[in-house]
Amino acid sequence: MLISDTGVPRHFIEIDKWGSQTMARLQDGWCAALDRNTLKCTIYDNRPWVCREFKMGEYECMAERAANLQIE
Repeated sequence: MLISDTGVPRHFIEIDKWGSQTMARLQDGWCAALDRNTLKCTIYDNRPWVCREFKMGEYECMAERAANLQIE
């Protein structure tokens, strides 16, 4: 959920059924701003607050990646 304005480009924002702004996700659940080849954020300087708090390579990050890989 986007809770502050960090400059996320509009085409990466979706509105959920409650009217909240969220990051767009592709059909497989991965963030639309993630470069699949490098696994780097394509909007890093404008990434949402939650992404700034979610540190790459930490336990939560690795658990989320593992969960997404199992879905594919």
